Amino acid sequence: MKFAVGFQLYSPGDEPFSDIVADYSDSISEVFFAWQDIPTGRSPVASRNGYTDWTAQQRTEDELRRIKGLGKKLDLLFNGNCYGEYALSEKLANQVLSIMDHLGSAVGGVDIVTTASPAIAHTLKKHFPDVEIRASVNMKIGTVKGMEYLSDLFDSFHVQRDYNRVPEHLKMLKEWADSHGKKLVLLANSGCFAHCSGQTFHDNLVAHEHEICTIKNMDDFNPYVCWRALKKRENWPMLLQNTWIRPEDLHHYEGIIDTVKLATRMHALPGMVIGAYCRGYHIGNTLDLFEPGFGRALAPFIIDNTAFPKDWFEHVTSCDKMCHRCTYCQSVLDQVLLNTQEPLK
Repeated sequence: MKFAVGFQLYSPGDEPFSDIVADYSDSISEVFFAWQDIPTGRSPVASRNGYTDWTAQQRTEDELRRIKGLGKKLDLLFNGNCYGEYALSEKLANQVLSIMDHLGSAVGGVDIVTTASPAIAHTLKKHFPDVEIRASVNMKIGTVKGMEYLSDLFDSFHVQRDYNRVPEHLKMLKEWADSHGKKLVLLANSGCFAHCSGQTFHDNLVAHEHEICTIKNMDDFNPYVCWRALKKRENWPMLLQNTWIRPEDLHHYEGIIDTVKLATRMHALPGMVIGAYCRGYHIGNTLDLFEPGFGRALAPFIIDNTAFPKDWFEHVTSCDKMCHRCTYCQSVLDQVLLNTQEPLK
């Protein structure tokens, strides 16, 4: 397996992301990135609340050229969950084609485009037939039927993360993908809740974040299901019931998954995350590996990644996922939860 890692534009004085890619070059095959302020699955890149970093585009292009020179594939993201009134428009199609043309001349072109929009996939299939079109994880495609419906538009599929811990199901998807010339990609370090009932609402918020940040919003409502739930300690076992895969357990997916995606676009320490998964182990707080990580929601407690029981992976990949009637994750949490303000025994 090789890794696809999320590009992060460095600030002056910080380590360029291309240096991280170079450090772990043998393990990284792809780098995915957003283009400036185009709606994606994360916050805008260049502008925030009216303030624009006018050097962002040039610095991004410089970085992408170097990454391309390292032999890595570039994966452009058009994975916003909503494009509003322009969702089916010629304007959106022209905007996508314009960015593709520009990147062709500026950085040597992109190799992959990941999108949550069938309309954008259609546009790219028509005008850039040699570019790999990939279905975003935000589309929640986790069945053979889901892939069949859009097999004419997509060459590869991010697997719905709720199936990350069901290897037998992934093997079934892999069998279909192989027989139809498709590829599977798995997002290993999402901190998001499994089967999150607020995901669509949240993804739409992010897609419109540029507009939302410019108006007066409610100050007595937290729109994030996860952060609201974790205010109550009795909900902390939910963190272990999610979809993430520890670096120590990723080897179980060899032969099933073609590419493993690591969410690092907004992470404070992308190099730490990439290094842990490339090495296959992490010493520290398990939550530090994920995006979002929820470390501050539990502080001063951490989840000690070295304290997981030996049967952890076997158990969570063979259970019936009926978490409401099971106490296993609660028992594991009691074992791995560490209060950093207490002296070590």
